[in-house]
Amino acid sequence: MAAPESDRLRSPLVAEPAYSISISVAPSNEAKIDVHHHRPDAGEPKTTHPQPTLTVRSEEPPRQQQNQGTLARSDSTGERDRRFDQFKTLGGRLEQQLSSIRGGSQHPHPDPAAAGDDEASRDSEAETDDDSGKVPTADRYFAALEGPELETLRATEVPVLPEDETWPFLLRFPISAFGMCMGVSSQAMLYKTLELEPSTAFLRVSPGVNDVLWWVSAALMALVSFIYFLKVVFYFEAVRREFHHPIRVNFFFAPWIACLFLAKGLPEPVTSLHHAVWYQLMAPILFLDLKMYGQWMSGGEWRLSRVASPTTHLAVVGNFVGALLGARMGLREPALFFFAVGTVHYVVLFVTLYQRLPTNVPLPRDLHPVFFLFVATPSVASVAWARISGEFGLGARVAYYVALFLYASLVARVSFFFRGVSFSLAWWAYTFPVTSAAIATAVYASAMTSALTQALAVGLSAVASVTVAGVLATTVYRAFVRRDLFPNDVSIAIRRRPKAKFGKILKRIRTSSADLKELVVSRHSGGGSASETSSVSERATPMVYGRARAEP
Repeated sequence: MAAPESDRLRSPLVAEPAYSISISVAPSNEAKIDVHHHRPDAGEPKTTHPQPTLTVRSEEPPRQQQNQGTLARSDSTGERDRRFDQFKTLGGRLEQQLSSIRGGSQHPHPDPAAAGDDEASRDSEAETDDDSGKVPTADRYFAALEGPELETLRATEVPVLPEDETWPFLLRFPISAFGMCMGVSSQAMLYKTLELEPSTAFLRVSPGVNDVLWWVSAALMALVSFIYFLKVVFYFEAVRREFHHPIRVNFFFAPWIACLFLAKGLPEPVTSLHHAVWYQLMAPILFLDLKMYGQWMSGGEWRLSRVASPTTHLAVVGNFVGALLGARMGLREPALFFFAVGTVHYVVLFVTLYQRLPTNVPLPRDLHPVFFLFVATPSVASVAWARISGEFGLGARVAYYVALFLYASLVARVSFFFRGVSFSLAWWAYTFPVTSAAIATAVYASAMTSALTQALAVGLSAVASVTVAGVLATTVYRAFVRRDLFPNDVSIAIRRRPKAKFGKILKRIRTSSADLKELVVSRHSGGGSASETSSVSERATPMVYGRARAEP
């Protein structure tokens, strides 16, 4: 006999589920799961079932509220902001340890809310930056930063320092500031060349011009070196991160190149310098050469095809500047050694940059000035080889012609380099290359004297002087008037490991959904005991931030 229709509707195999689950995520990093009970049929007895609601909150409260809470607690307790202590060398960490030791006796009854926030903060730091004393790897820099110079933080990254306030000045002072020293000191070297070269003797350049420029360059070098020395003393962790930055590490050649320029542009004859000065200046360059060239050769995350950028020319041009100064001081063999090392690696670097591998992204407009570094290396190399060989021969002329062609090809694209480019420290990349080209042209004009070469030497020298003066004046205006020359250096504020955010929230939602589904099935089938139901319910215990909370 066929079963009645009402019995078939109540059969477990064909009955509709009595519960439904809905998941909603609010903008406040809170996800809510509601379990709704369907109304029974009219012929069935009405029973009351609890309708649990599962709420899952993010691991951390909104960043703005968290920062406000931290600042409020700092103001109320009179304590300073400790968020920058992790970048301090010794004083900040020692003071933090002493404060934690004293805190146990001076604050026996801490605020529960503040204690909870501090505990959540410690848990968050333990999940992300628990490798104390280590710096991010090159792969981590590429994963957390974007842009050809790796200077912009990706939207998915959370920095270890606050983004909504201005950092201490020393943290914002980058190693690339030594580019100013290179640009100004190259002018001292230029006017010394114009004074001594036969091709520009008709200009009657006064030795006093070289003296003034040299002392200005020396003062600027002393100021920048002193500021960065303070950064090394007080924020050594930031310096370590700059040194391990795949692009920023090239600027560690800049201080020593600027010192070589000062030695070359010295008002007195270069031969009066002791040979020990040259060896002391070239020792750091040799150390950096061994480090960087070895990494290029060994491959891996530091392979040249991945880390190459126009600023990588700084890792090569120092060899030619040292060879130029060494040849003028009579150190021919050591100068030839550095010239050979620089030549081999320049060829490899030039080919890598010129073909622009698919892994390299185009430079944004703000970084277009660094393209002029293409001109610097062959210009200095041509003069260096002329001093080593004793004449501006075939090799020197080949290098000079390459530099002259690159200079012309870059100047021809005026709109590409000079329009719509906002000012930054990258503009100092214009100064050193155009000055090097002017010096090479003056030396070339002495070997190939003609009205054309002399006019070219004077013209390029004028362009170099105007460029350096304009960039220097703009730098002073932006530094002391607008005070926006040194923004927050987010490239050093990346985390050693990515910070888990919404991914863990979704994982907990899926886990809680599976638990609720199991609970609904057990209640609907009627086969689950009270102990089983309670065991499932116990999985959603009330917790704060990142844990589930069941509300009946």
